Amino acid sequence: MTKQSLDGFTRRSALQWVLTAAAAGMLPRAADAQDAAADQGITTGAGVKLGPAEPFADGMVEALARALAEQPFEAPAEISPEWKGLTYDQIREIWYDGKHALFSDTDSPVRAEMFVAGLYQHYPIGIFAVHAGEAREVLFDYDLFVRTDRFPDLPETGTGFSGFRLTGEIERPGSFQEYAVFQGATYFRAVGKGQQYGLSARGFALNTASASAAEEFPLFRRFWIEQGALHDTEAVVWALMDGPSAAGAYRFVIRKGDTTTMDVEAVIFPRVTLDEPGIAPETSMFLFNDLNRIGFDDFREGVHDSDGLLVATGQGDLLWRPLRNPKAVETSWFTDENPRGFGLMQRARDPGAYNDLAAHYERRPSLWVEPRGDWGKGAVVLVEIPADKEIYDNIVAFWRPEAPLEAGDEHRFAWRLHWAEGAPPVDGEKARVVATRTGERVFEAGRMFAIDYEAHPALGSDPAALEARVTADGAEVTGVLIHPNPATGGMRVDATLILPEDRPTELRVELWRGGVAMVGEVWLYRWVP
Repeated sequence: MTKQSLDGFTRRSALQWVLTAAAAGMLPRAADAQDAAADQGITTGAGVKLGPAEPFADGMVEALARALAEQPFEAPAEISPEWKGLTYDQIREIWYDGKHALFSDTDSPVRAEMFVAGLYQHYPIGIFAVHAGEAREVLFDYDLFVRTDRFPDLPETGTGFSGFRLTGEIERPGSFQEYAVFQGATYFRAVGKGQQYGLSARGFALNTASASAAEEFPLFRRFWIEQGALHDTEAVVWALMDGPSAAGAYRFVIRKGDTTTMDVEAVIFPRVTLDEPGIAPETSMFLFNDLNRIGFDDFREGVHDSDGLLVATGQGDLLWRPLRNPKAVETSWFTDENPRGFGLMQRARDPGAYNDLAAHYERRPSLWVEPRGDWGKGAVVLVEIPADKEIYDNIVAFWRPEAPLEAGDEHRFAWRLHWAEGAPPVDGEKARVVATRTGERVFEAGRMFAIDYEAHPALGSDPAALEARVTADGAEVTGVLIHPNPATGGMRVDATLILPEDRPTELRVELWRGGVAMVGEVWLYRWVP
C-alpha cells in the first residue's frame, strides 16, 4: 500500500489543475470528447486503454476539492438522450467484460469492472488507475462491454462510465467475486462473505427531509483506484465530490471478508453555509414486517433490507428503534455527543421471516458506522418515507452536527463502515431486542407491546430480579410484566398502554437488573394512531 506525499502540489497549482483539467483529459466526459489525448496513453495487457500519466499523491484529491470549492459550481455534462432513454430491461443487456477487468493483467489482488452510463445514470464520471505515484485515466471503449442482440444499436459517443465494482478472491483462490460498488451520486455499497446487496451508503447528504430547502445529491465526479501489490489485504479508492453547495475529498480503505469494512476519510469544503448536512448517511428499504403490515396483501412475511436503527450513544447506552413505513414523512432525532456508532440493522435472519426464495432478504447486510475522532455534539437522524413498493429506498439515517458547516472552512470527518450481520464493535454489550409485537387487548382496554430480548448472561434466569421502566409521552401505562420466553431463551417485556387517539406517542422501555445496571437495549418506538 503506497502513501505518497504532495511533493510540492500546492493550493495554487491545484487551482490551475482544475482550470486546465478538461484540456488535460482528467475531467469526466462523454466518449465523444475523448480525442487525440488517448493516443498518448497505453493499452494494458487486459485490453484497457489508459490515458497519459499524471503525477498522483495521497493529498492531491483534497487539494483539488479545496480549489474546486473556490469556483462557482458547474453542472456536469449529461449523456445523450439515446442513452438516457434506455429501459431497465435494455440496460441489463450490456455489461463489462470480466476479461478486461482493470489490473487483471497484474498481480494485484484488486480488480475493477466499470458500468456504462445510461437509464438512471445520467452523468459520465472519470475513473483513474493509480500505480507508483502516477494516475492514468481509464478511457471509455465500447469493446470493453458485452452486448447481447437485444441491446439497441447505439453509438459509442454520448456516454461513458457511471461507476465501477471491485472484485477479489473471497470464497477460494483464483475466483474473483464482487464485494463493493460505487455508482450514482455519492452512493456506494458492499457485502461480506455470503451476503447479497441490500442497503447503500452515501458520501454526503444535504437537506434530507428538509422543510426549507430542496435535497441536494452531490456527485462523485472522479475516482482513483490504486492497483495494489500482490499481498495487499485492502483496496484503496479516492473520490472527488462536487455539488452546488459543496465539494469534497474522500479516501476509502476497503477490506473484504466475512465482514467487509471501509475506513472513510472525508473533507468537506462548503461553498455556502450548510445548515442541514448529513454525515455518514445510509439509505435502505423497509416495506413491511409482522409489526407493520397493514395495507399489504402479500404472500411474504416481510419485505425489507433493514428492520431497525441501532445507536450506541456516547454515554454508553444502546438504543433500538424498529423501523416503520409511515403514512407521511417522519423524522426522528437521537441527540448525542461523540456517538460510538449507529446503523441500520437487518436482524431477522430466518428465511421464514420473509419466505422470498428470490430476494433472500435474510442475506442482506447490516451497516454499522463507527465514528473516528471527535464528532462533538449533534444527533443521529432517522428519516422514514412512505413507500408502496420495494423498489423504493425509503429509510435514511445519518449524523447531523449541531453546528452548521460554515462556508470557506474545511470540515473533516472519519468513520469505519462495517457491512455485516450485526454491529461488530458493540455486539454482546447488552441483551438485544429480537422482536417487537403489538395488538389491542381483548378483555381490557389498551394496546399491548411485547418486546423480546435475546438470551444474555446479564439477564439471568429470574425475571423477578429485573425491572422494566416504561415511559410514554401522554399515554397511561396500565400494566408491565417480565417473563421468560422459551422460544428465544431470553426475556419478554409486556407493556399495556392507553394511547392518545389524536397524536403520535413516543414509547421507551429500559430493562434494568437490581436497579443499578441497564442490561438490555433501550427500546424506542413511535406509535401513530
